[in-house]
Amino acid sequence: MAKDKNTLTTSAGMPVDNDLHSLTAGDKGPTLIQDIHLLDKLAHFDRERIPERVVHAKGAGAYGTFEVTHDLSTYTRARFLSQVGKRTEVFARFSTVGGEKGSADSERDPRGFAVKFYTEEGNYDFVGNNTPVFFIRDAMKFPDFIHTQKRLPASNLKDPDMVWDFLSLTPESIHQVTVLFSDRGTPFSYRHMNGFSGHAFMWYNAKGEYWWVKIHFKTEQGVKSLTREEATKLAGEDPDHATRDLFQSIAKGDAPAWKVYAQIMTPEQAKSYRFEPFDITKVWPHKDFPLQPFGRMVLDRNPQNYFAEVEQSAFSPGNFVPGIGPSPDKLLQGRLFSYHDTHRHRLGPNFHLLPVNSPKAAKENSYQRDGFMRSDANGGGGPNYWPNSFGGPTPDPAVAAPPVDVGGMAARYEYKAGDVDFVQAGDLFRKVMNEAERARLVGNIVAHLGNARKRLQLRQTALFYKADAEYGERVAKGLGLNIEDIKRLAALSQEERVRQTAQ
Repeated sequence: MAKDKNTLTTSAGMPVDNDLHSLTAGDKGPTLIQDIHLLDKLAHFDRERIPERVVHAKGAGAYGTFEVTHDLSTYTRARFLSQVGKRTEVFARFSTVGGEKGSADSERDPRGFAVKFYTEEGNYDFVGNNTPVFFIRDAMKFPDFIHTQKRLPASNLKDPDMVWDFLSLTPESIHQVTVLFSDRGTPFSYRHMNGFSGHAFMWYNAKGEYWWVKIHFKTEQGVKSLTREEATKLAGEDPDHATRDLFQSIAKGDAPAWKVYAQIMTPEQAKSYRFEPFDITKVWPHKDFPLQPFGRMVLDRNPQNYFAEVEQSAFSPGNFVPGIGPSPDKLLQGRLFSYHDTHRHRLGPNFHLLPVNSPKAAKENSYQRDGFMRSDANGGGGPNYWPNSFGGPTPDPAVAAPPVDVGGMAARYEYKAGDVDFVQAGDLFRKVMNEAERARLVGNIVAHLGNARKRLQLRQTALFYKADAEYGERVAKGLGLNIEDIKRLAALSQEERVRQTAQ
C-alpha cells in the first residue's frame, strides 16, 4: 500500500476492502460474525453517545395489554399467540429517531414503535418504526447514515449537505425518502400512527414448519399527520406535544388501541418473489400477501416514573420466544448484535434486571453472573457453568428453531438491484398518493433539499426522476434546476452520475 494513499482502516489500522457490504454466506446471507470490520464499526457506533440513546433518544411510553383476536397458531408455536382471547401484558415506547433527548416531537423523522411482550416464555420485543421500509439494507451503512442525521463535526449544527450527500449516494434510500417527506413524515401524535416490523421474521410451529412474516400495527385512532408548517409551529410552541398527548390521553381514560396484522410468505414464495423478500427498502404488496388479523393492543396505564420505566427500557429485535426467529435480512442481522450491545454500554451488563426489562410472566434462569449493578441474588450458591450435575438449569432441544438452508462463498456482496430500487418509490408517488399529497411531498423535499449544494440537488433529483419522471420534474422545478440536466443525469449509471456531480 502506497504511503500517500488515503486508505480506510479498522480501528486497529488494518486496511478495509469494502465499507458498504457486510460479509455474508452467499449473496442472500446471513451475515457472518467473522466480519470484524462490521463488529468494530457497530460496537464503536453503539458507544458514541453518553448517556442517552444513540438513536431514539427522545420517547414516551405506556403499559397495556395485547389480546389474540384471530387464530394464527398454525404458523407459530409462540404460546402468547396460542388461542383467541389470550392476553399478554405489554410495555410500548414511541420515539423520534435522529434527534437528541431535548429535540422537538414534531421533527421530520421516522418514529420508533417498540413493544415488549411479557410472555410466559420470556420477553418478546417488537422493535419497528412507523414506516414499513428503511433507508439502507446493510448494517455496515447504519452508523454512517445516523451520523448524517446528527451534527456536523466542525460546527455541531445539522447540515443538509451531509444528509443529501449520503442519500444521493445511496439510491436504495429513495423509497424511504419518499415516505419520510410525505405526510407520514410528521405524525400528529404517537396515537395516530401505524407501526411496522419492516424486517421479515421467521414464524415456526411445533412440527418444524416455518414461514416468513411481517407485522403491522394499525392505529384505531386513524392516521393523522402534521403539515410542514404545523410541525414547525409546534416545534416552537410545544416541542413535547406528542409526549404530552400520549400521557394525558391515557390519564383521562382515552386508551389508544391498535389492531395487529401479519403478512405471511412461504419459503417457496421467498425463493422466487419478484422483489428480494429480505430487503427492508421494499414492501410486500398487500395484493400479493394480504394482511391477516391476529391481535389488538390497548395502552391504558402510564408509567409511574419516566426515568425508571421509559428512559431505562431496553428493546432488542433479538429478544425472541419459541415460535419466532430472525430472517437473513442483512440490516436485521446487524441489529441483533447492536441493540443488546448498546444497552450493555448505556445501562450496564445487567440491564435486563431492571423491572421494566425483566420478564414478568417468566423468570431468568441462566448461568450469567456478576457484573456492574447486579441487583438480584446473583444465582445464589448454585453452579455458574454448564454442563453440571448439581441441578442447574438445562437446555431444552425441543424449543429449537427449524434449520434453514444457507450457503455460499464468504465475501462482501454488492446488492445488484439495478433500477428495481426505484419501482416502489415510483408506485407510491403515482398510484398511492393523491394530487394534494404529491404537492405536499414535493414542497417538503424542496424546502429541505433547497438548503443543500446545487450538485447534491442535481444528483438527488435525478434519483427522484428515475422513480417517476413527473416526481423528478416537479422537484427540479421547485429547486429551479434545468430539467434537461436532470434527465441526462438520470440516464447515467450511478457511478457516472456521482463522478459528474463530485465537485
